[in-house]
Amino acid sequence: MNKYTERLYNGLIQENPTFVLMLGMCPTLAVTTSAINGIGMGLSTTVVLVLSNMLISMLRKIIPDSVRIPAFIVVVASFVTIVQFLLQGFVPSLYASLGLYIPLIVVNCIILGRAESYASKNPVLPSIFDGIGMGLGFTVGLTAIGIVREVLGSGKAFNVQLLPSSYEPITIFILAPGAFFVLAGLTALQNKAKKRAQAKGDPRAELIGCGTDCASCGKKAVCGSAVSSVSADKTGSAPDVGKTE
Repeated sequence: MNKYTERLYNGLIQENPTFVLMLGMCPTLAVTTSAINGIGMGLSTTVVLVLSNMLISMLRKIIPDSVRIPAFIVVVASFVTIVQFLLQGFVPSLYASLGLYIPLIVVNCIILGRAESYASKNPVLPSIFDGIGMGLGFTVGLTAIGIVREVLGSGKAFNVQLLPSSYEPITIFILAPGAFFVLAGLTALQNKAKKRAQAKGDPRAELIGCGTDCASCGKKAVCGSAVSSVSADKTGSAPDVGKTE
């Protein structure tokens, strides 16, 4: 697994922002009343993540440590403003649905966290892939929650009627408590899948849903050896894992 693929895998599965790290819960619980809202918020966040990671990585040797957090916020806020204007101009219905949560992307802990822990310490290309991976992981999480809530709460998904007209919608799922129920249910399913993989002795199970920061994790060497052994079984040689330039 090369470092670019590893960054995508990290964001989508190993450190999924929604189901593993539990970051960005405010938009996750507030805007996922429909699948379209989930995709819209997820992709908007992905664009900001990729662009901010790219610029912060380019400036990582120029920005002084003493002002790095304010500098990161200025960079993120600039890209959020651009995305906000584009949504307002070209997708006004989505802009109206997301409302206040678009400018709140500025303080989304996923974006600031990746800027601080990865983009400010790594080259441009890996930082871009890190932003893509984390953004897609966030998008998948929001879309999955939005689909479940929309189907159970209205019988539709993406405004397409999926359940018969005789279905009585469970309206609590399109209300605030429904977001907690669905998030808990999907997280429980992920944890169950992880435990099942562990019971089968799959070494990759240690990498799925651990919920820790890899940069400071005490099991980093164990995770690396686990991935290496899996890759070695398939290719005959163990590649370098978790190595950044």
